[in-house]
Formats: sequence, structure tokens, C-alpha cells
Amino acid sequence: MAAEAAIDPERVEVQHEPALSRYTVWLDDRNVGLLDYVTTGREIRFTHSEIDPAERHQGLASVLTEYALNDVRVRTDLPVVPACPYVADWIDEHAEYQDLLTRGR
Repeated sequence: MAAEAAIDPERVEVQHEPALSRYTVWLDDRNVGLLDYVTTGREIRFTHSEIDPAERHQGLASVLTEYALNDVRVRTDLPVVPACPYVADWIDEHAEYQDLLTRGR
């Protein structure tokens, strides 16, 4: 992942939209990214992440991914399958989230 400039956390909000099976990230009240997932009875599969090209390299994808994984950790005991390459790389770089890959198995 490329080096990212820190963004003021006061400008960022992450929302879970369970009806759409996604998390969204908002910057200054504008939706600038998403992280889609599929939940089965056996796993939560993160399938796609996207950040508005004009807003990349500010750490928004990392904020979004961390929020989603923390939410999954407290909301369910299902294992995470990082089908999205960004999420897979993020988990690889954050050892404290490795347990999400194998829990419940």
C-alpha cells in the first residue's frame, strides 16, 4: 500500500449499511468510498472496496477497513474471508486482525 497522509478524524465518518451489505466512508458529509461484503451462515466475505480517486492517499481505505473489521469482531463470531485484495493486504499488515481469518473454524 502506498504511503498515506493522515486525515483529520473530525472530517471522517464510517457507516454500516446492512441492508446494502456494505460499509461507507464519508468525508465532509460526502460519500467517498465503500466496502462491500457478503454474509453466509459460515463466513463474512469482503468482496470489493473503492475510494473516490480524488480522495485517495489520505488513509480513508484504511479507516474504512479497520472500522468494518472492528464491527465484525463485536457483531459476529464468523470468520472473515478477504476476497478484496486491499482488505487481504490490510489484514496481512495488521497482525492484531489475523484471528478474524480463522475464528469459529
